[in-house]
Amino acid sequence: MSIEHLNESVSWKDITPGGEIYEGGTAVAIKTGEWRTDTPKFIADKCKQCLLCAPVCPDCSIPVVDGKRGEFDLDHCKGCGICAKVCPFGAIEMMKGEK
Repeated sequence: MSIEHLNESVSWKDITPGGEIYEGGTAVAIKTGEWRTDTPKFIADKCKQCLLCAPVCPDCSIPVVDGKRGEFDLDHCKGCGICAKVCPFGAIEMMKGEK
C-alpha cells in the first residue's frame, strides 16, 4: 500500500509491516557494543584462566581459544559487569564511562 492511500479508514491489517526482521535476530552482524556505558578491562597478570567469566557473559564477548580466554570482544560487549562480579581474582575491572 502506498502512502497516498493511507487515511483514518485504513485498518492496521492492511498496512505493509514496517521494521520486520526477516533474518535471524543476531548481534553477530550488528556491532552492539556502542550501547555500552562502562567497559571491562582484562588484567592478564591477575587472570588464572579459570574461565568462570566466559559462560556468564550474556553477549558471548569473552572469547575462549584453546582453553584460554582472550581479550574482550568490545564490538558486542554491553558493559553489564557480570564478568567482573564473578571473577575471583580481580582480573576484570569495570571502567566507568569509557567506551
